[in-house]
This record gives sequence, structure tokens and C-alpha cells, in this order.
Amino acid sequence: MFFTREQCGRMEKGKLKEILLDQRAVFNQPKELIDRDVELESYIKTGQVVIISGIRRCGKSSLLYLIKEKMELDEAAWCYFNFDDERIISDVSVLDRIYNLHLEIFGAEPVLFFDEIQNIENWEKFVNRMYEKGTKVFVTGSNAQLLSSEISTSLTGRNKVLELFPFSFSEFLLFHDKNYDLVKLTSKDKALLTKDFNQYIETGGFPLVVKENDLELINSYFQDILYRDIISRYRLSQVNEIKQIGLYFASNAGKLFSYSTLQKISGVKSSSSIKDYLHYYEQSYLFFFLKKFDFSVRKQIMNPKKVYSADQAISNRLGFTFSENRGRILENIVFIELLRRGKEVYYHSGKNECDFLVKEGHKITEAIQVTWSLNRENWDREILGLKEAMQYHKLKNGLLLVCETEETETPVNENIRIIPAWKWLIAKKQLD
Repeated sequence: MFFTREQCGRMEKGKLKEILLDQRAVFNQPKELIDRDVELESYIKTGQVVIISGIRRCGKSSLLYLIKEKMELDEAAWCYFNFDDERIISDVSVLDRIYNLHLEIFGAEPVLFFDEIQNIENWEKFVNRMYEKGTKVFVTGSNAQLLSSEISTSLTGRNKVLELFPFSFSEFLLFHDKNYDLVKLTSKDKALLTKDFNQYIETGGFPLVVKENDLELINSYFQDILYRDIISRYRLSQVNEIKQIGLYFASNAGKLFSYSTLQKISGVKSSSSIKDYLHYYEQSYLFFFLKKFDFSVRKQIMNPKKVYSADQAISNRLGFTFSENRGRILENIVFIELLRRGKEVYYHSGKNECDFLVKEGHKITEAIQVTWSLNRENWDREILGLKEAMQYHKLKNGLLLVCETEETETPVNENIRIIPAWKWLIAKKQLD
């Protein structure tokens, strides 16, 4: 039996309609969600295109649902579609067809909620056209490079980006319906809070991992990102080599690394290929690379970098044994929290080292040292590194975040505060 072009078109349209309605039903199901620690009002009110970016499985689709609910839209007033669907042909024409299908079915202009938009080449041209006609658009994406490169062409000055991460410790507590008043913290509360923090350190903040308390999910997340966001997207053939680099990073969070080490453990001979692979991992939001601060941008690029995972569970599950490396896990948590707070971060290295420097404008404004346990053995190393960073950048105050110490929140001198990491993570206002 043969079909005319018109009949094939009708069949294709019917299939697309079926997928659209299927996805809509799943998206609109009532969900047990928490409010993320994001001020959504400004993103809802803006006339710009809102782009939500972040690692896979961090909750971008759920955030779209929360936004839809907060906007209190009628059924005909929103259109949702997830382009991370194997049934969809990745052609830009599908965007117009989805939009027109909504108009045919519901007879009303919609707010557009498009998930994993980077799977559609030239998506920004369609979104720009919708923007120019006044349509409100929310899109999500799991690849920083594609989003940034496409934004820089058609959507410059017309977009507002929201970078999403896995749950913070505050969100982790909210998910488990835990509430601690830091001003009225009893010894029992402190013990329970410490227990919750230890659980967060182990399981991390990926929503489903937290819900199921199942670190095995991290394996599938890693494979998904590796094969779909890196191998497939960039058409790479050195699968095992790239995987070995990823596993090395997972096992070395908070450590300096060199290209020569990566070449040795992966077997990749080309340093330019190593550079590309690092770029792919960073663009997938799986790993972040921290630069040493220097007033020379060229030296920043040339100096060794530190690696951190998007979530501590990646290192816990794919990397090292937690009990042997808990200090670096804590450091990873603090680093991601600084990114979550929108900070520009570097590390300090001179005669001594300081974990994090926070830059605002043209100045370093904060120096932060992180250690699991503060004791006689590491006291000089941790304090001297922090003091050196403070003196070099003319900072009046320094912060030392710890998990275990005999005297927490005790000034080393009038300029350095020692504060429990869990308190810094959940404090609503900046600590004195």
C-alpha cells in the first residue's frame, strides 16, 4: 500500500499531536515538589526569553512546572514539549508545527515551555521570532556551549538565564520537611542537623537520588551525560579514553591536575584533544575547573586548575572512598554553593594555599578556607593559607568552614571566624 505525500503529512501530524498530548499529560500530573531556592518572580515578570540551564536530572523540568503553577495559567494558555524524545526528528520545523498544533487544539496563544531545546538545531531563530511577536518563552538546556553560542547570535539582550544546580543543603532539608532555627538551636537540634548534613554529604542533591536514597542512579546519570551530551553530540570515537578522564576527575575533586597526567591515565596523546574533552565535560555541567587567581588573564589560563564535580554524589559513587577524602567532598560542596550563589570564584596559591577567593567587580572580596577537621596537625596549614590570602588581597576578614572542631565559631583572631559548614550553607543572611 502506498501513501500520498499529503497522507504521510497527515500521519506525521497525527503522531506529533499524540506525542504533544502525551507529554502534556505527564508534565501536568500533580507532583510532590519543593520550591527551589530561586526568586522566580523576576523570571515570570520579565518580557525576555527565560533560559534555564544546568546538568541533567537537576530539576529543570520540575522548575518549569513550578513556574507554570505560579503563573496560574488556564489549560489553553500553556504549551509544553520535551525535545529529549527519541520519537522526534530534530528539525527546526517541528517547533512551528508544535506551536500551530497547540493553536488548532486549544484556540489560544500559549506561554511556551520547551525542555532540552538544544536538541533542535537553530532553535534560537524560532524563539526569537516568538519573542518579537510578544510570546512568553521558557526553555531549558543541558549544554552550556550550545546555549551560549546560540544566545550570542539571535538572542543577545533578549534573554534572562537561570542556572540551576542539584539541591542545596537548604533544599535537601526542605525536601525532607526539616526546619531548624539557627537562633534557637538546642543540643538535640544540633545533633539532628549534623546527622542530616552527613546524609546530604553522602547522597548529594540530585532530586531523584534524594527521593529514592539510591546512589546507583549516579551511574546512569554519568553514562547518560557521557554518551548523549558528549560522545553523540560531538561525534567522538575515543569513548573509553574520555570515560577514564571523567572517572579520574570524579576521584580527584578539589585537586590540581595537569594535561600530562590526563594523557597518561587516558592514553590520549594529543594535548589539544585533552583540552577539547575538558571543554566537553565542562559544557555538560558535569565538572567545573577552578582557576588560580592572577591579575594577568593569560597567567590564569596557563596556571594549573582544580576540578570539582557538579554534585558530591558523583565523587562518592564514581570516585574515591568517602571516609578517606571527606575534606575534599566538603570543599566540593562549598564550591558548588558559591556558584549557586552566583559568585565568581578562584583559588589562591603562594607560599601557602587558600581554597577559595570570591571576586566582585575588579576586587577580591572574600577568602574562604575549608577543612573537615581543625586540629593541631593541620592548624598552621589552614590558618596560614587563609592569612596569606587575606594579606595579599588586603582583606579585613577571613572565613574558615569546618565540620569537626573543638571550638566552633571561635575567632582565631579578630579577623578570622571558624564556622560550621552546615551553618554557613543554610544561613539566610550573611554571617558576621
